[in-house]
Amino acid sequence: MNKKERLVAAIDNGTVIDHIPSEKTYEVANILGLQNLKTVVTIGYNYMSKKIGTKGIIKVEDKFFTDEEISRLSVVAPNVVLSIIKNYEVVEKKTVVVPDEIRGIIKCKNPMCVTNNEPMDTVFNVIDKEKGIVKCRYCEREQNIAKVELV
Repeated sequence: MNKKERLVAAIDNGTVIDHIPSEKTYEVANILGLQNLKTVVTIGYNYMSKKIGTKGIIKVEDKFFTDEEISRLSVVAPNVVLSIIKNYEVVEKKTVVVPDEIRGIIKCKNPMCVTNNEPMDTVFNVIDKEKGIVKCRYCEREQNIAKVELV
């Protein structure tokens, strides 16, 4: 496809988040705090996708995400593709994957868990990446990552 024919305007420098399941597009924007940025943010929604049916795409000018931000993203929308853009060219592409450990992002569903009763970060071990099962390190309660509450 010619760069001038793209559905969403090209950016000079920044990050493109692509292949977001449509229903997760605004959740991705919220978890990354995009509403607080002072740079241009373009959000596309319900584009056709051969991989996932319909998809969202977010372009953020002059923003390169930290590992911590990418970890947060993996909880909401694993398998999205981040493209790092410099001078209108893709210089790096990476697929976001769920890490082995998720720290300080997910709330434990167990009301008796120490993480819900003391000022401390939660820590979850990812025990099944395919099924999205995470396990609290403290109380060992298992949760499906698709149904978690974020802290």
